[in-house]
Amino acid sequence: MKTIFANKGSEVKRDWYVIDANGKTLGRVAAKAASVLRGKNKASYTPNANNGDFVVIINAEKIQVSGNKPTDMMYRHHTGFVRGLRSYSFNELIARHPTDPLRRTIAGMLPHGRLGRKILGNLKVYAGSEHPHAAQNPKPLEV
Repeated sequence: MKTIFANKGSEVKRDWYVIDANGKTLGRVAAKAASVLRGKNKASYTPNANNGDFVVIINAEKIQVSGNKPTDMMYRHHTGFVRGLRSYSFNELIARHPTDPLRRTIAGMLPHGRLGRKILGNLKVYAGSEHPHAAQNPKPLEV
C-alpha cells in the first residue's frame, strides 16, 4: 500500500463548517475548530500542507469560560512603543473585540509560522448569529 501525501498541486476538497459558540466553553470550541482547520478529520491529513476545511464560528460574543477566568485571564499585546504593554481581562476584551479571544485561542493551537498563518485564513469568526457564507452551504459542526 502506498502512502499518499497531499501537496500544493493536488486537488483537495474543502468543506465549510459552521459552529455555534452560544454557551459553549472557549477551549472546547477552539480545539474542535483547530482540528478541522488543520485537516485532522480527513484521511488525507498531511502535517506540512494546508488541506483543512473552512470553519465559520457564530455567536463568538456568547462564549463561556469557567471559574474566575473572566476576570483573572489576561490577554496582552505590545504597541511597539516604550512601555507599551497593554493588558486586558477576558471580560474587557470580549466587550471591546468580541471575536478576539476565540481567534487568539485557535491561533495558539495552530503551527506558529507561515503554515499556521495560512491556515488561520480559513477561519471566519462573527460576533452575532449572522454570517455572509450561506452560499457555501456550511454544515453544522457539533462541539
